[in-house]
Amino acid sequence: MIPDALTLARAVHVLAIVHWIGGVCAVTTIVLPQARRLADTDAAVELFESFERRFVRQVRISIALAGLSGLYMLYALDAWDRFRHASFWWLHLMVAVWCMFALMVYVIEPLFAHRRFRELASRDAAGAFALAARLHLVALTLSAIAIAAGVLGAHGALP
Repeated sequence: MIPDALTLARAVHVLAIVHWIGGVCAVTTIVLPQARRLADTDAAVELFESFERRFVRQVRISIALAGLSGLYMLYALDAWDRFRHASFWWLHLMVAVWCMFALMVYVIEPLFAHRRFRELASRDAAGAFALAARLHLVALTLSAIAIAAGVLGAHGALP
């Protein structure tokens, strides 16, 4: 049996989010802590940025696929009116998290974030990595809440 377009969109959506947020989790819980342990600031910055360079190429595709599949699901289900109801706060949260990451990987990082991180790390490596760790932890926490709420909300388990 061939799955319908909505089912395929859901599968693409879930796979894209697993890849995207799984990578954020790896950066937050593995790469940044490892980089922070290195005594050599240049080596620490290179470790962090080399992972991010490779990951950002991939995650741009995952974020695009998550957005496109999410839009398709809203269209296919004719679910646009859900944005008018506070009870669908979880849908708003998912879109806000998507927008936050899209802005970061398509605009902020390429334009100035990496340059600013390197500048800050050259003056205050501990401060630069502490800031990066906090920002990644906030992003990961919001993402985890959005994922859990999205699954629960989509299955009618939220008021």
